[in-house]
Amino acid sequence: MQTLFIVLHIIVSVLLIAVVLLQEGKDPGMRGIQGASSDMGDSFFKRAGGTTKEKMQMRLTTTVSVLFLITTFVLVVLVA
Repeated sequence: MQTLFIVLHIIVSVLLIAVVLLQEGKDPGMRGIQGASSDMGDSFFKRAGGTTKEKMQMRLTTTVSVLFLITTFVLVVLVA
C-alpha cells in the first residue's frame, strides 16, 4: 500500500512541476519598458471568457496541488 502511494506521489509531483512550468508569466517583459500593460490587445470578450487558457491552467494547477497535498498527508500517516 505504501509503495502504491509513493509511486502515485512521484507521478503527481512530476505532473505538478510540468503544469507550473507550462504556465505563462504575468511579467510584460520588454513591453514594460514602453509603458504598455501586459493585457494590451485583449478585447473585453477575451478577458471575460469563462474558459480561457489561463483559467483552465489555474484550475488544473489547483487540482494537481490538492492531489499533491492529499498524497503527502497519506504518506505521512502510512509512514508514522
